[in-house]
Amino acid sequence: MRQALRRGARTPFFLFAAQPVAEAYERLDRLPFGRPTRWWFSGKTHPLPEMWRWWRRRKGSLEVVSELEFRTARQVGFDADHLLVNGPAKQRWLPRLATTRQRVHFDSPGELAALLPQARRQRWRIGLRLRPPSEVDPEHPDRPSQFGMESRELVAAVRTLRSAGLEPEVLHFHLRTNLPGPSVLAGAMECAAAVCEAAGWRPAFLDAGGGLAPPFTLDLAGCRFDAGLSPRQYAAVLREGLKRMPFVRELWMEHGRHVCAGGGVLAFRILEARDRGGARQWICDGGRTLHALVSHWEQHALIALEPHGGRRVMTSVHGPTCMAFDTLARLPMASSLRPGDILIWLEAGAYHLPWETRFSHDLAEIWWEEAEGRTRCVRRTIRR
Repeated sequence: MRQALRRGARTPFFLFAAQPVAEAYERLDRLPFGRPTRWWFSGKTHPLPEMWRWWRRRKGSLEVVSELEFRTARQVGFDADHLLVNGPAKQRWLPRLATTRQRVHFDSPGELAALLPQARRQRWRIGLRLRPPSEVDPEHPDRPSQFGMESRELVAAVRTLRSAGLEPEVLHFHLRTNLPGPSVLAGAMECAAAVCEAAGWRPAFLDAGGGLAPPFTLDLAGCRFDAGLSPRQYAAVLREGLKRMPFVRELWMEHGRHVCAGGGVLAFRILEARDRGGARQWICDGGRTLHALVSHWEQHALIALEPHGGRRVMTSVHGPTCMAFDTLARLPMASSLRPGDILIWLEAGAYHLPWETRFSHDLAEIWWEEAEGRTRCVRRTIRR
């Protein structure tokens, strides 16, 4: 952080680094999953080419869900074996770009029908995405999510592919992050095993996406998102569920927030302080609307670059946009902080870049810390 400032960083700016991501993967690697594992980096979670290049140098694999991500991944150097195409509505763009032996997860029967002729010609390596009953709209838990195939649809998809001379090799489900406990994952594993039995299918790979919350983030009530499902519990549920699927040779996993959140911070500056009703308000050059939409449902640690002691007062931290929505945090902060001081919003490595906006303002600078500790600017402030 200080090196970026010495080299001319201007607030607001993001600082991203690979080392925290590497450490997160190392912790996961030590867990006993019971099968060999392959980690797929979630491109949508952290779409920074510098991070992707670091991951490719480590022989890592990348999952993409859009044309923009696919094109960027190819430019960065990911080949067909290390690039997985997932997500809905791929028939809109994938036919123009796919190559021989492409790895593709089909998301729906309609997508399968549209892409099947090309899949046969180019000999794609195919996965099928299942929607377990537990995969629901998080805002409306009584409604199913829009992703994946119902069990009966997936069984029919296996038959369709076999009739075309193609054997799907991956069964995939994704349960988003912040699971409240192990029962949701256990239910998904039971559903996956039942589908395999119904279809007479023995996929070589099980792709269990999502599930693990990022460490150190809280909900709006102040509870840790990872309180109900630890990584060790997660591994135990997968290990137990795989007993019904002995044919699975390798376990694939994609954990966006869990591995990426700690790989970034957002630095911004206090522009103005206002005292109202016994509390303090700060107007800053960074905030929720422009840089941290996740603050709408997550609490992250917020610290001052320079230590400040003394009395703490309840403080509302606002961004610079003309939006009442633009409140990044409300928490006790040192009363001695003043305009000009720099604040740091931690755990900003997941979904901050994909959801950043330029609402009445410019996009922030991005600084990248190399593994050796060198820091350089990879995006200057984007002017209109």
